[in-house]
Amino acid sequence: MTTQIRAAALTNYFEVAAHLRLNPQPLLRKVGLSRARLADPEQRIPLDAVIELLEASAKASRCPTFGLRMAESRQLSNFGVVSLLISHQPTLRAALLVIMRYRHLLNESLAMYVEEAGKIVIIREELVGDKGLQSRQGIELALGVLSRMGSAVLGPHWRPISVEFTHPASADLTVHRRVFYCPVHFGAEFNGIVCHAADLDRPNPNADPAMARYARQFVESLPDAGGTSITHEVRKAIYLMLPMGRATIEQIAEGLGMNVRTLQRQLEADGTVFSELVHEVRRELVVRYMANPAYSLSRISELLGYSIPSSFTRWFSAQFGVAPQQWRAENH
Repeated sequence: MTTQIRAAALTNYFEVAAHLRLNPQPLLRKVGLSRARLADPEQRIPLDAVIELLEASAKASRCPTFGLRMAESRQLSNFGVVSLLISHQPTLRAALLVIMRYRHLLNESLAMYVEEAGKIVIIREELVGDKGLQSRQGIELALGVLSRMGSAVLGPHWRPISVEFTHPASADLTVHRRVFYCPVHFGAEFNGIVCHAADLDRPNPNADPAMARYARQFVESLPDAGGTSITHEVRKAIYLMLPMGRATIEQIAEGLGMNVRTLQRQLEADGTVFSELVHEVRRELVVRYMANPAYSLSRISELLGYSIPSSFTRWFSAQFGVAPQQWRAENH
């Protein structure tokens, strides 16, 4: 099943294109989209088409911050029917739980995990499509929107500790500084926002419990917009958990709120098994990691769950026909 997301994901696309003097029509046609199709923010469009459009637009406009520029003017209202519920949550923690609970109404490709480590919290995010496409533009847009949401809930003076990206830095970080108001690190081990744990429970001064109850009742009455398959949900979870060394079937099942047998049965009904999905995601991630010169082979080995580098080398050679050193030399 093709992963579909709301056309609202491309909010501000045409404004940024116009500012950069980019004609978007040929790029839209190439990925099977049109201005008319994007007019309704609730229209469902293929995620992979969005990723390809953003990457092509950044390249054609020679603007590596194309996606991030789209995030600059995002408002909570762009979250659609869930926006009222988000805006009246008592804390940022509660708002994040709403996003994860109703992601089928927001963005089926979004994978999010909140990791607490003492006084620090890491909000990890990934965009997971059908082709395993890496999207610098997509993830910068997603984290830009997440940062804007945090500021909307906690106020404009909210400052994360840092923002982390797995991809390399661009030459000019002016837009990153303007959007995030905190240090931005590249070549990191995850995509996400690091903040103080206390921020998650700081009161939202604009929260109205009565409005939150009304909004939740309304959202609960909505259909699932087609929902997403268990296979895709597991893929998203593996994307987040594999670099953390937690991509076991027990951990994934717990995160999805079911026992292992239930997860196995649902995957079997969907025509797959857990080990195949781990293998699939590992292949997609290794290509992403190998493309980043900041990642050493030993670091890549660890991120993919291999404690012994020689085991990673054997696996890679079996998958790609050459040793990782040779593959990297030939492809980058």
